[in-house]
Amino acid sequence: MGSVYAGLLADAGLDVFAVDVWAEHIDAIHRDGLRVSGASGERVAKLRATTGAQDAAPADLVIIATKASGVEAAAKAARDILSPDGIVLTIQNGLGSAERVAGIVGEDKTMIGVVGGFGASIKAPGHVHHNGWEFVRLGEYGGGAITPRLERVAEIWKQGGFRVLLFEDIHQLVWEKFICNVAFSGTCTLTGLTIGEVLGSLDAFKVAAGCAAEAYAVAKAKGISVDIKDPIAYVRAFGEKIPGARPSMLLDHLAKRRSEIDVINGAVPRVGAEVGVPTPVNETVVALVRARESAFAPS
Repeated sequence: MGSVYAGLLADAGLDVFAVDVWAEHIDAIHRDGLRVSGASGERVAKLRATTGAQDAAPADLVIIATKASGVEAAAKAARDILSPDGIVLTIQNGLGSAERVAGIVGEDKTMIGVVGGFGASIKAPGHVHHNGWEFVRLGEYGGGAITPRLERVAEIWKQGGFRVLLFEDIHQLVWEKFICNVAFSGTCTLTGLTIGEVLGSLDAFKVAAGCAAEAYAVAKAKGISVDIKDPIAYVRAFGEKIPGARPSMLLDHLAKRRSEIDVINGAVPRVGAEVGVPTPVNETVVALVRARESAFAPS
């Protein structure tokens, strides 16, 4: 997803610096540009790229699009390269990443993004593809208002062709996306199916629906004002927009990498225990995913 953001924003003429620890990807961007294909069309964006964040200083806006395991390192690097009025916008799957970022860079410098329905994957070093192109939802970490600086950040995204929505309470949106992640991430990973194939399988969708229903029940018990009446219909409608997509957790397992299971399906039993909601489906999915990952090398 970070490559999708970087490519489209750079192609719009913005001054973008891509930072990634994957040297082969950075080398390909240096040599050939960053190819972005899929729902937004086909383009090769020219931009600067580096494996060392210090090369990008000073930065007015840092977008953290790492997996959960890379959030703390990315936040520390962002803190060190921010301009005096700089902002960190963190966009991750699952729960807990924004709190970790805010604890490092400061709540007053943190914004949260919620992005779903892209179905992005790296096809090869220097080439990212995305199946969908849905809304980018933004809000201040502290909530309470749509601030002028939030509106300025929204304009940056709009320059890149993104459709943007702003929210006073972005944490609600975090949970609404989280419920979709919970439905499909573990299910697709264990079955090897795409999102569309899960929707087409009575047995697989039964697992996905069970995961989503538990996450929804936990959100309601926690007092999160999710704007969802029927969680099963909600995740089905989400999945129908990107039927060919494979969640990042499945892509991790195909590459024999350990996944973000602890902050996605694994977060449901953790929060469920706090609010007294049983979560047997997610607990089973988490146990099975962890059992598979026990054979993977530590990432």
